[in-house]
Amino acid sequence: MKREGENMRILLIADIHANYEALETVLEIPYDRAICLGDIVDYGPDPDKCIDLLRMKGIPVIRGNHDNAVAFKVDCQCGYKYKHLSIATREYTWKILDQSGIEYLQKLPLLIREKLDGRRLYLTHASPRSMFEYIKPETTDEEIQNMINEAMEPMEAEFLIIGHSHIPMNRKLGNLTIINPGSVGQPRDGDPRASCAVFDTENGIVEHMRLDYDIDLVCSKIRERMPHTEELIAILRRGY
Repeated sequence: MKREGENMRILLIADIHANYEALETVLEIPYDRAICLGDIVDYGPDPDKCIDLLRMKGIPVIRGNHDNAVAFKVDCQCGYKYKHLSIATREYTWKILDQSGIEYLQKLPLLIREKLDGRRLYLTHASPRSMFEYIKPETTDEEIQNMINEAMEPMEAEFLIIGHSHIPMNRKLGNLTIINPGSVGQPRDGDPRASCAVFDTENGIVEHMRLDYDIDLVCSKIRERMPHTEELIAILRRGY
């Protein structure tokens, strides 16, 4: 394991949504460290197995809005289009998770700061201001700057790394680089393959990756176990 100050490949993952096969696949990518930007649960069949795998590998995880909703039984404040699915699958998730899994989600932090090879990273689930706000490719610079100005804590970073939108992004805002690795288990950009990114601490370059995984197995689990079967499967297969 490399130490801080040595060139490292940081695997960035987000929005797993209980898709164990997709998570297993992205974790096969060679990396020195991995960080998860949140939303382990909801929508998919294996919230317990995903939590167990992240814990077993010691991967730091930020609390996403779905993790927060499962952990504290509050509204996830997700988009209207999928809200009925998040509510229905949350009932399923509560049945699957034991108390240890719930407590794990409750203790997840809202942000992580890293300084690697002199590069300062600010990692959070959605926006620096809220776990519910979206930063998308079409979000204006002015909107993003307002989110940064009203952040939970001062940013003081060159890289803002986020999830939540399920859409990969690598964008500049002045001296700030905004990175979204896309969604491991619920892509929403029209590509159903698992999405992630690798951040090279030496040169600051981000490599976005898409990987095929056993989507048929995930769909069979959804069909056997979950509500709203056909809708959940259709979203997975079309990637939005």
